[in-house]
Amino acid sequence: MAEPASSPEPLKVIQVCSVEPFHAPTLPPTSLPLTFFDILWLRFPPVELLLFYPFPHPTSSFLHSLLPSLKHSLSLTLQHFLPFAGTLTWPSHSPQPIINYLPGDTVSFTVAESHQNFNHLSSYLCEASQRYHLAPNLVNSHDKSSLLAVQVTVFPNAGFCIGINSHHAAFDGISSIMFIKSWAYICSTLQNPTTPTPTPSLPQHLTPFFDRSLIRDPSGIGELYTESWKNKNGSNNRSLKVWDSLTETPSDALKVLACLVKVKQMKEENMFFVFGIDCRSRLDPPIPATYFGNCVGGGSFVVPTKKLVEKDGFICALEGIVETLNRVKEEGVLKGAETWGAGMDKLRDTIIFSTTGSPLLEIYSIDFGWGRPKKMDIISTDKTRAFSLSESRDISGGIEIGLVLSKAEMEDFSTLFVQGLDSL
Repeated sequence: MAEPASSPEPLKVIQVCSVEPFHAPTLPPTSLPLTFFDILWLRFPPVELLLFYPFPHPTSSFLHSLLPSLKHSLSLTLQHFLPFAGTLTWPSHSPQPIINYLPGDTVSFTVAESHQNFNHLSSYLCEASQRYHLAPNLVNSHDKSSLLAVQVTVFPNAGFCIGINSHHAAFDGISSIMFIKSWAYICSTLQNPTTPTPTPSLPQHLTPFFDRSLIRDPSGIGELYTESWKNKNGSNNRSLKVWDSLTETPSDALKVLACLVKVKQMKEENMFFVFGIDCRSRLDPPIPATYFGNCVGGGSFVVPTKKLVEKDGFICALEGIVETLNRVKEEGVLKGAETWGAGMDKLRDTIIFSTTGSPLLEIYSIDFGWGRPKKMDIISTDKTRAFSLSESRDISGGIEIGLVLSKAEMEDFSTLFVQGLDSL
């Protein structure tokens, strides 16, 4: 995405409502403690995901045919993920923040209409801020924070966009996409006239596993992270207010390895690269793949800048990733976890390359009953200085990369990137 030349057209808000979890005969837990994996992301900017779907019909048709199914299926889905309809709080008597659901808690659901060009917004090159208003706001204060918010924006006779905003201390990428896939599964099932029950259950691979006791912390990593947060900007700081972004300078946009080093003409001697590693299968003992919450470790390595700008810069970076994964395999995924919290501080003032998402999440398979998305976009990457990765929608085995740059930088990056591919 390129930075915009003008402000987007304001939305027309049709309704702002709340979706309450549908009553379930057997309730999942209503409160959850945070593990050290969760606490690590306590004040990180939330993750904002957009899914664009074609719908060449009037707004009235969407409101009467699709919207009721989306809202009802969300309610049914929330009964399986009950704590996440609640809030993140940090009671004075609790040593750590907790996720807590109380009867009456709901998820914010906004419906809006836009007359912007749907095909442009759902294309592969779009001004970044033209999409920002398609994601809902997540209610957040120093005292508490919502965990989830949804916005559906209709583009008359063209399509609609589902925007999901999720708190990073409650969801990692796997959990977030699992929730959305569960919602899509129930929505599509309700549209099937052969559905045997009005409250469909989830298949095993989408049924969340909430047992936090499986995340062992014998060395007190969670306490270290908690104390680190409390000592920021004062003493005993229990604020739950998330950072607006990871950078104090708006011009410090995302950077993608060798091409971005050249585009940005970086003067730093070394570049620091960070990528997420799913720990579910790598813990000892491993935990279920459907564990719901954060369970991601950080793989990282340093590359000399001068090597990245050479002809084989891509190979140099790839070797760094392979070496890091081999080291994790030998030493364990939690090796050095005590220092991850300190590493989060550096993200705000250090030149770092990082990624979000993964082709393995298969975001383009999310089908609410009306087909696959035309386009997905993780727009929060502009706040976190990362670039997103997903599978390609149309090319088997392909990868889609999302990043934000100024127009001039995007043009330079595109040229360098194509040249790099030609040289492989």
